[in-house]
Amino acid sequence: MSNSYPVFVLRRIGQAVVVILLAYIATFLVISVLPGDPVSGMLNNPENGFTPEQVDQIVSYYKLDQPVLVQLWESLARFLTGDLGVSLRTNLPVAPMIGQVAASTFSLAGTALAIALVLAFAVGYGAHALPRWAGRDLLRAFPSLFLSVPNYVVGLLVLIFFSFQLHLFSVIDSETPVGTFFAALTLAIPVSAQLAEVIIANLDHESSQEYATVARSRGLTQAGLFVRHLLKPASLPVVTVIALIVGELLGGAVLTEQIFGRNGLGSLVQQSVTTQDTPVLQAVVSLSAVVFVVVNLVADLVYPLLDPRVRLAEKSSRATVPAPGRRPGPFAPSGLTAGKVG
Repeated sequence: MSNSYPVFVLRRIGQAVVVILLAYIATFLVISVLPGDPVSGMLNNPENGFTPEQVDQIVSYYKLDQPVLVQLWESLARFLTGDLGVSLRTNLPVAPMIGQVAASTFSLAGTALAIALVLAFAVGYGAHALPRWAGRDLLRAFPSLFLSVPNYVVGLLVLIFFSFQLHLFSVIDSETPVGTFFAALTLAIPVSAQLAEVIIANLDHESSQEYATVARSRGLTQAGLFVRHLLKPASLPVVTVIALIVGELLGGAVLTEQIFGRNGLGSLVQQSVTTQDTPVLQAVVSLSAVVFVVVNLVADLVYPLLDPRVRLAEKSSRATVPAPGRRPGPFAPSGLTAGKVG
């Protein structure tokens, strides 16, 4: 793997860059090419109060008097240099506007991910190791239950119980660490369900392997088997799932911010939609695409380093096969195939 890994890294980085650029171009074309151009409509609407001088400045900056390809080239050139444009609502640069609120959203999403991992591993271990009379089957039903409850319902229940009844945090000031924790808990519950399903499936798979049977025959306890032999192989596919749910975390964070009255990307998006501030909307979509692609890129690059049973995907004629008696779990990242340690 040492010889092919640098090539694999370069190929994945190139693919990530292409995906980010295509996402930006698609967003731009939706705004600029489809009928009912919201930018021109906003500028020509007398209710918005733009003076002729302001309209001329905006037209000149965004090249609205030029062909679409010229507009796209100028917009793409600004994006590659970190210039996300100017807000039509506030006439301020978009990048600082997003920077002021993005930290709150990313903090909420990161805290939610940490809570989701704790919940998922707790449910996964209990569903695997506890006896039936202690609620093992009930824990196995938790992921389906968590996924069936809408996010806003969970948020309202958290507000009613922990804020209105227990007074553990105030909805007026939900930016405090305690408020952030309960907002993140709302977001973490449905996310933890997906992670728990993966962990349970992989624990069941790994515990049926020959090495687990040998360990039990030597008198190793269930807890010892979990810590020493099952935890790492069962948790590796979680890396893949985390990469896939980043979009859900960001989207859920936007909704959760509205429920808890937090000032983040959610409030910025809401204001931008209301005022048709398309440069801000395009910047938020582009930022979300960058975060999603980068996280998936990191997951793809890290996975073969964590699991020696995984080899980089080559041509089909050189594809590897699982090692006898040590098959990989049912989840593996894209572009990777399981194989015997070389």
